[in-house]
Amino acid sequence: MGGAAAPPHGPVVHVVTADEQARHCPECGTQARRSKGRRVTRPRDLPVGGGRPRLVWTKRRWRCDEPACKRRSFTESVPAVPPRKRLTSRLRAAAGAAVADQGRTIVQAARDHDVSWPVVAAAFTDHAHTVLPAQPEPVQVLGIDEIRRGRPRWVLDAATGVWQTAVDRWHVGFVDLSGRQGLPGQVEGRTAQTVIDWLTDRDPGWRDAVRGHLDRR
Repeated sequence: MGGAAAPPHGPVVHVVTADEQARHCPECGTQARRSKGRRVTRPRDLPVGGGRPRLVWTKRRWRCDEPACKRRSFTESVPAVPPRKRLTSRLRAAAGAAVADQGRTIVQAARDHDVSWPVVAAAFTDHAHTVLPAQPEPVQVLGIDEIRRGRPRWVLDAATGVWQTAVDRWHVGFVDLSGRQGLPGQVEGRTAQTVIDWLTDRDPGWRDAVRGHLDRR
């Protein structure tokens, strides 16, 4: 499915940090007084006036002089651009909301906002966590089915030398067969323990409300 073309580049905007809180060590909160120099970053933001501004942010790197603090130095950050992030918070939020509230696919939202698929997927997850209740509504008949998604990924455990699954291609979906919730939950894996863990995370009242289940695994 196609998406809108990326907006053209807008003006170059040079940014400096005005928030005094950015000088406080994120580990101990001590205000830094000695600089270790400057660093230039180029975070990406939402389009403005039909074009995407090119931000050039000159940040300071500070020394933490608190003897008891393990953090010896840090680079400025602000809530609008968290540490080690290349996108502004509002750009990430807009990409996640495009999927959750506007019905776009993750691929389409990535094209519309000129970001990668994983960025939008993570932004959508963050958005969902803020708007969804901690527990789904009670379900009387619970459907349990497995879904194959993509390819597995493996990582080598340095301690044991054994390859372990980092991303499982199988997911288990939990479906509300008696109500209107659709898919209250989906988790990675396909084992019985995967199902047990998801059900254990529900409160006792929720589990007691289930009168039947359909397992198609």
